[in-house]
Amino acid sequence: MLHSHRMELFACRASDDFARRVIEELNVIRNSGGPVQKLGALSGTQFSDGEFQPQFEESVRGASVYIVQSTVPPADNLMELLLAIDAAKRASADSVVAVIPYFGWARQDRKDRPRVAIGAKLVANLLRAAGADRVMTCELHAEQIQGFFDIPVDHVYSMGVFLPIIKDLKLENLSIAAPDMGGAKKANNYARSLGVPTIICHKTRAKANVVSSITAIGEVEGRDIVIIDDMIDTAGTLCKAADVLMEMGANSVRACATHGVLSGEAVSRIHASKLKEVYISDTIPHLELMNDEKIRIVSLAPLFASIIHKVYNYESISPVFER
Repeated sequence: MLHSHRMELFACRASDDFARRVIEELNVIRNSGGPVQKLGALSGTQFSDGEFQPQFEESVRGASVYIVQSTVPPADNLMELLLAIDAAKRASADSVVAVIPYFGWARQDRKDRPRVAIGAKLVANLLRAAGADRVMTCELHAEQIQGFFDIPVDHVYSMGVFLPIIKDLKLENLSIAAPDMGGAKKANNYARSLGVPTIICHKTRAKANVVSSITAIGEVEGRDIVIIDDMIDTAGTLCKAADVLMEMGANSVRACATHGVLSGEAVSRIHASKLKEVYISDTIPHLELMNDEKIRIVSLAPLFASIIHKVYNYESISPVFER
């Protein structure tokens, strides 16, 4: 389709490597002798007090601008994205799409205690106020967050990336496990696609990020189990679930999680656990784990490149909503 608005893709600092992989995949998708897509130049002024100001080093007037940034803590990453969106709108971009591989603050999706904020709703409001016309993201911690936005949200799933990996493991006694009741739907979708049983783990928390106990429901003995989750933060739940499953007679335990937050002692906890392998995506940068013996990183850049290409060309993105 011919466009009156050219595409320009930029990256903020937390997602520069991811954006470069997206650019490579976009050029593979095009593969038609057309103009090569390049990553735009987005620089920034850093002030001595820590304040910063993004600046586009090329014209974006009249362009469809895509800005890639995961809003992983610290909050500077979110602020940098907001400032870049504002700068693009003030530079007369025709439209601005916030490409957020990992949407931070998504665990704050409801008021579950007195006198707390709903962080996900606040972030949605901030993105709209900054000037975003559209948001692209993957595996929100709570799907209802899409309803917090008054602009289109392309929310896609990583199932199409992880399913082939699980199939390639060729596990004869495969079962899919959910680490908690909230992940049961996701685990069932994987299990149904693979034609294997589901195991549901039930956890109780002593406090945030601290699991006091876990039990498992389903046939565990002799099974090769793959735990499916949307994120790994401290890895406390994951490692404890793996220990419980192995104690119940599982043959092996692996895990696939879209977002590897890996805060605190998560990496060392995984290395010391009974998990055989852990697969995470590159929505959050972990260059130090590229050659890790237990934690494997798979790229979602082809998935995001496909979405960006389809949205820019007004094509349906229904095929990438596999879940």
